Amino acid sequence: MKALVCILLLLETFVFVVQQQVDGGLNENEINQQISSEDGRQNPPQTDTLRAEASTDSQQYCNLGIPDIHAALRELTATVTEQKGNIRELTATVTEQKENIRELTTTITEQKENIRELTTTVTEQKENIRALETQLRDEMNKKNEEISNLTLSQVEELRKENKDREIAFSAGLMQSGRGYIGPFTTDITLTYKNVLTNIGNAYNPITGIFRAPLKGAYMFRISIFGHGGTPATVSIFKNEEQVVVVHDVQAQDRVTSSNGVVLILEVGDVVYVRLWSGTRIYDINQENLNSFSGFLLFPLRVQ
Repeated sequence: MKALVCILLLLETFVFVVQQQVDGGLNENEINQQISSEDGRQNPPQTDTLRAEASTDSQQYCNLGIPDIHAALRELTATVTEQKGNIRELTATVTEQKENIRELTTTITEQKENIRELTTTVTEQKENIRALETQLRDEMNKKNEEISNLTLSQVEELRKENKDREIAFSAGLMQSGRGYIGPFTTDITLTYKNVLTNIGNAYNPITGIFRAPLKGAYMFRISIFGHGGTPATVSIFKNEEQVVVVHDVQAQDRVTSSNGVVLILEVGDVVYVRLWSGTRIYDINQENLNSFSGFLLFPLRVQ
């Protein structure tokens, strides 16, 4: 019974000390006082004999089987102190991590705000680009319309200007029948009477002369046909100047040749074809074996 009382006393004292250590800690004197207090509380005033016996029994039992309470309390105090230090370190670490988390959260929030601003800027730029594309498209359409109108207007003006500049002719030698022309003792001007085209009426089928109504570059071409045994030779003249010769000669069978030239003519200049003396050509109406043609390539400015 006495041993049980001693054990309970020690256990209660141990629990109290642990609580005090957790709450604030006790020193060794306070622990001894607490033990004395607990001993007095557990052992109400009795006879001196009973107190002495209990003290003697408690000391005997404690000496026999219970460890030194002071050493256990010191070890427990050291452990609790170490754990409190660990808790403080852990608390500091947690506080530091919380601060890092707050800083990271702030950084993420700033980055999100930057991304939103960038997204807004990109959206505005896209809108500006679309508006610019629309503006450019409208301007291009307007320019194209102006160019189209200008082109049509220019074409119409050129048409009006060139209405009197449409000059071209083509004619065959004989209007009817067939036969030889030549030979003659002198050169003669050929009159191409079978007129196929005479735009601008610059060619005269009665005289065989083309007279330039405009200053410009003109293209002329002649072809000849004949029979062997006699040469066939003709020339294109500009005013009184021979510029192109067409010639062929064969002992027998047919003779053919052609030639052309581009001439710069002033207003009133004349172009015609002359048959050389001593030569002859042969023609059949509507076959136009001998032909004379010309047209205006482009007008030139009068200076």
